[in-house]
Amino acid sequence: MPNTLAYLMLAAWPLITLAMFRRWPIERALIWSLLGAYMFLPPPPAAFDFPLMPPLTKESLPSLATFAICLFYTGWRRSLLPNSVLARVLVLLFILSPVATVLSNGEPVFYGRIGLPALGLKDMVALVLLQFILLLPFLMARQHLASPKGVRELVMALMVGGLIYSLPMLLEVRLSPQLNIWIYGYFQHSFEQMMRAGGFRPIVFMYHGLWVAFFTVMAMTCTIALAREADVRRRVLYLLVALYFAVVLVLCKSLGSLLYGIYLAPLSLLLPTRIQIRIAGVMAVLAISYPVLKGAGLIPVDWLLDQAARVSPERAYSLRFRLDNEDILMERALQKPFFGWGSWGRNHLLDPITGTIETVTDGRWIILIGIFGWVGYLAEFGLIALPILMLWVYARRLGDGAHLRLIGPVVLLLAINLIDMLPNATLTPLTWLFAGAVLGLAEVARAQGPVISRRRPLGWRPIM
Repeated sequence: MPNTLAYLMLAAWPLITLAMFRRWPIERALIWSLLGAYMFLPPPPAAFDFPLMPPLTKESLPSLATFAICLFYTGWRRSLLPNSVLARVLVLLFILSPVATVLSNGEPVFYGRIGLPALGLKDMVALVLLQFILLLPFLMARQHLASPKGVRELVMALMVGGLIYSLPMLLEVRLSPQLNIWIYGYFQHSFEQMMRAGGFRPIVFMYHGLWVAFFTVMAMTCTIALAREADVRRRVLYLLVALYFAVVLVLCKSLGSLLYGIYLAPLSLLLPTRIQIRIAGVMAVLAISYPVLKGAGLIPVDWLLDQAARVSPERAYSLRFRLDNEDILMERALQKPFFGWGSWGRNHLLDPITGTIETVTDGRWIILIGIFGWVGYLAEFGLIALPILMLWVYARRLGDGAHLRLIGPVVLLLAINLIDMLPNATLTPLTWLFAGAVLGLAEVARAQGPVISRRRPLGWRPIM
C-alpha cells in the first residue's frame, strides 16, 4: 500500500504547480506541471477517492490543478472548444458518451453465481467527470502551445525530462526496479514483467516498463527535432544526446519501443517536414482503422506471429496471448457495440465460480470499445488522429520558419503513439499535450490565407 509520502506528494502537487506558474512562462509551466507529475508522482493505487468523483491520481489531479491555475492566470484567451466542427463533435462525444453507456447498462451482469452491479447515476457523474479531466491537457495545449514558442518548449521539455529521468532509469537497470518501493512504499505492477533478457527494465514511477521505454523514444525523437533546427555546433551536441537516449532505449529492453526508435530516428532527422506530416497522416489512418481491418481479416496475424517467433518464443507467446484476448473481448464488446459495457469490469469475462477476471485488456482500443463502445473509441482515437489529418491538409499554409522543423517530429511522435495504443494502453497526458498542440497549429494553418510556394519543401534544411 502507498505510504504517507505518496499521499503528501499528491496533495502538494497543486502548490508546486502554482509555484511553476508564478515563476515561469505560461507554456513552460503548463508543460512541466503535467510532465513533472507524470514522471515523479506515485502511480495508482495512490489516489484520493472522493464520493461522486473519479479517483484523483497522478494524471487527473495535476490536470485539474493545472487547469484551475492556468484559468486564474490567463482567463479565457481562446474558446476552450476547438474551432473545427468535427473536433467539437468529437470532444462532446468523448465527454458525454458515458451518459449513453450508463443508460444502456441499467441491469446487473451475472456469470453463474457471480454478479457485477448495474450502472447508476453516480457512475454516470464519475465517468463524465473523468472524461472531462482526461481531456483537459488536450484543451489547454490547444490554447497555449499552438505557437513556435509553445512547440519549442514542449520539445525541449521532453529532452530535458528524458535526461533527468535517465538517471533513475539506469539505476534500476543496474539494481532492479526498486525506487517506487523505496520512496512510496509499494510496487505498482508485476515485478516479474520487469525482468527481461537476464536483467531488468526500469519502471521508476510510471505504470510499466513499456511506458518508460516509450517515454525514452519521445525524448530521443524530440532531441533529434532540436538538432534539425540548430546550428552546426549545437546540432552535434543534440545528436550526441540522441545517441545517449538510443543506448538507454536499448537498456529498457522493450522490442516495440526499440523498433519505434529505429523507425523514427531517420524520418525525424532527414525528411522535410511536409513529408513527415504525410507519413504521420498515413499512420494515423492505419491506426484508427485497425479494429475494422482486424475484423475483416486484413491484418497479417500469422506473419506477425512468425516474426515474433524469430525473435524469441516468449515474444510469440505474448503476442498470441494478446491477439487471442482481443478476439474474445471483441466478441463480448459486440454484444453492446455502440456504447459498451461501462465500468466495474463488465466488459470482461469472469470465472462463474471464483469471480476472477479471465480476460486481459492490453490495447487501448479494445479497452475503449469494451467500456464505451464504438462511439467512445471513435471519439478518443478521432481526437488524437484528427489534428494530424488536419495539419496534413493545411500544412502548406504554415509559412516558413525554423520552428517548422520541430513540427514534423512532433506529429510523427503523435502518430506512433496512436500505433502503440493498439498493443498497449499508452495514453498519457503527454499524448493529449501533443494532440492539443498539433490541433492548435492546424487551426492556425487553416486560418492563414495564401499557400506557400512548392519550390522548397516545408521546413527543409540540410542536416549536415
